[in-house]
Amino acid sequence: MLSALTPLDWKRRAVKYYPDKVAVVDGEKQFTYKTFGMRVDKLSIALYRAGIRAHDHVAVMLPNTHYMLECFYGIGQLGVVMVPLNYRLSTDDLKYIINHSDAKILIVDEEFCKPIEQVKDELSLDQIIIVSVDGFQTSLQGIDYEAFIDQVPDDAVVPSVEIDENQLLTINYTSGTTSKPKGVMLTHRNNYINAADFLYHLNVRHDDVYLHTLPMFHANGWGGVWAITAAGATHVCLRKIDPPVILDMFEKKGITMLCGAPTVVNMLVNDPKAIEIQMKNSLRMATAGAPPAAALIQKAQEILGLTMMHVYGLTETTPFILYCEWKKTFDSKKAEEQAAIKARQGIELAFNGETKVVRQDGTEVEWNGKELGEIVTRGNVVMKGYYKDPQMTEVAFRGGWFHTGDLAVTHPDGYIEIRDRAKDMIISGGENISSTEVEGILYKHPDVLEAAVIAIPDEKWGEVPKAIIVRQENATVTEEEIIRFCRDNMAHFKAPKAVEFVDSLPKTATGKLQKYRLREMHWKGPKKVN
Repeated sequence: MLSALTPLDWKRRAVKYYPDKVAVVDGEKQFTYKTFGMRVDKLSIALYRAGIRAHDHVAVMLPNTHYMLECFYGIGQLGVVMVPLNYRLSTDDLKYIINHSDAKILIVDEEFCKPIEQVKDELSLDQIIIVSVDGFQTSLQGIDYEAFIDQVPDDAVVPSVEIDENQLLTINYTSGTTSKPKGVMLTHRNNYINAADFLYHLNVRHDDVYLHTLPMFHANGWGGVWAITAAGATHVCLRKIDPPVILDMFEKKGITMLCGAPTVVNMLVNDPKAIEIQMKNSLRMATAGAPPAAALIQKAQEILGLTMMHVYGLTETTPFILYCEWKKTFDSKKAEEQAAIKARQGIELAFNGETKVVRQDGTEVEWNGKELGEIVTRGNVVMKGYYKDPQMTEVAFRGGWFHTGDLAVTHPDGYIEIRDRAKDMIISGGENISSTEVEGILYKHPDVLEAAVIAIPDEKWGEVPKAIIVRQENATVTEEEIIRFCRDNMAHFKAPKAVEFVDSLPKTATGKLQKYRLREMHWKGPKKVN
C-alpha cells in the first residue's frame, strides 16, 4: 500500500531510530528526538481539543526557536495548514494575511505581539496562543503555549488523520511584487520533494549540526526544518542574527552547516571575530536570495573556510529549482574564477523538475551566456497556486510553466545566471521588496510629485532601495523626512535607505519611466534592463 509523500513522516522515523539523539538545541534548552516528538504530539492534541480539524488554518509568528519547529510538525500532522508569518511585516500586512488566510488560531511570540495588539479586534481569530519571552509583556488575551500543551496527558494519542500528499501543508505569504501579499499554497508533496533535494544536494548527514540562521518563515526554512530531521541531525536554533554570537556558536556548538542570504555571509566575514575563531569542523553554507557577489564568496572561503553552495528558487517553488553543482574540473581554476562560477544559479536539482530560460515566445534561449530570457519552471516543487487568487495563479502559470519573473542567461555548460529581475523586484538581505509598493507610499506624501524606486548596491545587504524624487513646486521636504515618512507607513526594511531629489525622471516618448537609465548610475557590470 502506498503512503503519502509528506515530510512529517521523517519525525516519526527520527523518534523511532534516534530517540536519544539531541534533536534541538535552543539556548540553554535541548531536547532529544523522543522529547521533541512528545512535545510535538502534545501540541497536535491540544489543537485538536481546541476544535482545530484537518484543512483548518493556523497562523504562526515566531522566530527561530524550538517552538517554531514544534509548530511545523504539530500543526501539519493533524492535516492542518500552517501559515508562517514574517514578523518584520507592517501591522497592516499582518492583519491582511491573518484574515486573508482564514486562520482560526494564531501562535505568537511575546516579543512580536505589539502589532497584533493594535489590530486584535479586527482579526478573524478564534484563539491566540502566546509563547512567553523574558523581558516582554503583552496585553493580548491568550493562553500560554506551555500551559496549552501541558494540559495534555503524557499517554494521550494523536488523532489519526489520513493525509493526501497533494493537500496543503503550508501557505507562505510573499512580500513580493504587489502591494498585497500573495498566499503561496505548498503541498505535502511539494515540501517533501524540496526537502529531498535539500538532503541530497546540500549533503546533509546524520552527524550534522545545523544552525538555523535563515528565518524558518522563509519558505519553511528552505526545507531545512524537514531535511535535518530526516537525517536525524541536530537543529540549533537562533533567535536573531548576531554575527559575534553566530561565530561563537561555530566554535562552541560544533556547527557544520547553515543557510542564509548573502547579507548574512557579508556580516560574518566582516566581523572582527571572524579572523580569530578556531573552527572545530569544516563548514558548509548554502546561500540564495540575491545573487551573491563572486568576491564575497571568495572572501567567505578564505576567511572562514566556508564551503559555499549557491542555490536558487522562490517561495512559489518551495523554494529550490537550481543549484550551482561543483565539478572536479573547476578545482584547477583560480580562486576568483571558482568564485565567479559559484555565483551562478546553476542547473536543475535532481528531484524538482524542469527549469529553463525562455524568450517571450516560450522558446529556449541559446546557451551562449549572452541571450537574455525569463526563468520558467515546472515539476514537483511548484506551488498549487495563490490562495484565493485564481487570476494571479493563471498569469503565473501561463503556457503550462511557472514564470519566475527573473531574467537570466544560460551558459554553454547549461548553468543559468541571473542578470536582472523583472518587475523591478529588490532583494535586500534575502527580503523581497516591491519598488512599486514603495513608490505607492511615496506618492502619498504631499511634497512628492514623481517618484521612482530602484535597487542600489550595498555592502551589507547586497542591495537596498533608493528613492529618486521630483518634488512638488516650492516643496522643501528632506531626505530624512522622506525616509521617516516611509518607515511610518510600511515595514522598516522596505523603506528607502537613500533619497535623491531631481528635476525630472527619464521617460520614453509615451511617458513610460525608464528605470534602467537610473540604475546605470549605480550598477557596474551587466546593465539592468527594464
